[in-house]
Amino acid sequence: MEQPRAAARLQIVLGHLGRPSAGAVVAHPISGTISSASFHPQQFQYTLDNNVLTLEQRKFYEENGFLVIKNLVPDADIQRFRNEFEKICRKEVKPLGLTVMRDVTISKSEYAPSEKMITKVQDFQEDKELFRYCTLPEILKYVECFTGPNIMAMHTMLINKPPDSGKKTSRHPLHQDLHYFPFRPSDLIVCAWTAMEHINRNNGCLVVLPGTHKGSLKPHDYPKWEGGVNKMFHGIQDYEENKARVHLVMEKGDTVFFHPLLIHGSGQNKTQGFRKAISCHFASADCHYIDVKGTSQENIEKEVVGIAHKFFGAENSVDLKDIWMFRARLVKGERTNL
Repeated sequence: MEQPRAAARLQIVLGHLGRPSAGAVVAHPISGTISSASFHPQQFQYTLDNNVLTLEQRKFYEENGFLVIKNLVPDADIQRFRNEFEKICRKEVKPLGLTVMRDVTISKSEYAPSEKMITKVQDFQEDKELFRYCTLPEILKYVECFTGPNIMAMHTMLINKPPDSGKKTSRHPLHQDLHYFPFRPSDLIVCAWTAMEHINRNNGCLVVLPGTHKGSLKPHDYPKWEGGVNKMFHGIQDYEENKARVHLVMEKGDTVFFHPLLIHGSGQNKTQGFRKAISCHFASADCHYIDVKGTSQENIEKEVVGIAHKFFGAENSVDLKDIWMFRARLVKGERTNL
């Protein structure tokens, strides 16, 4: 389908989603199409019946694998998350289990403790202030549309994408989040990703490949980039380069919910500021752990377990399931399998 026709179809979808009570989807097609196919209720596979999403929103997520809800998280909450992140950067607080990451181009001595030295913190389940994000009623209201009522917070991140050094290391390769997860089924997992400021292509917004959540998990590994690659930034090795992409331009408080098989990544930060977003992967408590040995996920298991051995000590035997059980927190309903 030609791009003008695709854009017209998208505008129709956005018009249906423009009601203030339901939020709206904001997506800017770069090439190809965003589908708004017809569905019957019995055909819904990726969303659940709970009267939160409109029919148009359900159709959009079912076909494309993502949905942006405008202005979902209040400015006051975002400011509190920003303040807590700055305290972590200054080493004023040191939450148990927190992983602090820096860009491969930043040397240990280059900056005094500040946001300029840290590009991501993850596993903040023991930081009460940051973990508030995972319990916000505004967030859980939508998460339940994908996971059902028993909700586990599985993986938490605050991303502080730095200005690119010129080596393009601030970008994130196209990947599927399920590559990192040893639990299933994938259709009961969803990511909530909230912009903490205006985010566009200039400072490295998310880019998604609509509809790829309907495919299978692809093999991942480190891309062969000349400037270097950040730790655990695995990417898909055999994606279709000409497949349609959508760049998600978002305002502060906008939140995108997306499926763990959706292929996505982010570009370089070409500005002088640090681009911030906060996110959590949620899963139904009815999900179950799987053994990834002998699968395409075995490489990430070895890497994560190796890091855990350094953190906990080589004498402690841990596996990927142990690590995820340590991270997982019940945020709504009852804990069953996870």
